[in-house]
Amino acid sequence: QVQLVESGGGLVQPGGSLRLSCAASGFTFGSSWMNWVRQAPGKGLEWLTRIDTGAGSTYYADSVKGRFTISRDNAKNTLYLQMNSLKPEDTALYYCARGLLEDWGQGTQVTVSS
Repeated sequence: QVQLVESGGGLVQPGGSLRLSCAASGFTFGSSWMNWVRQAPGKGLEWLTRIDTGAGSTYYADSVKGRFTISRDNAKNTLYLQMNSLKPEDTALYYCARGLLEDWGQGTQVTVSS
């Protein structure tokens, strides 16, 4: 079955960086679009970024464009999210999701606070 396991979250000061990972199994990772989505406390889900297959075209929400970078390692079946210049408003539970958001991981918490 499809399994997505996020890791790499934690507490970071404003302006800091984190790299999230998402280990995938149970499907052909290299053939799937992959996404990162987050949910801040008391708010709805926010789609952040997507990476396609093949040449790996990427797309970003305006809220993270220029600060976050999505990437993938198909040999390791792993998705990444490099997050730089973090702000307190980036505090959220971060999820990776497959394709058209049909499968999700359990999430990893990111807290940006001084």
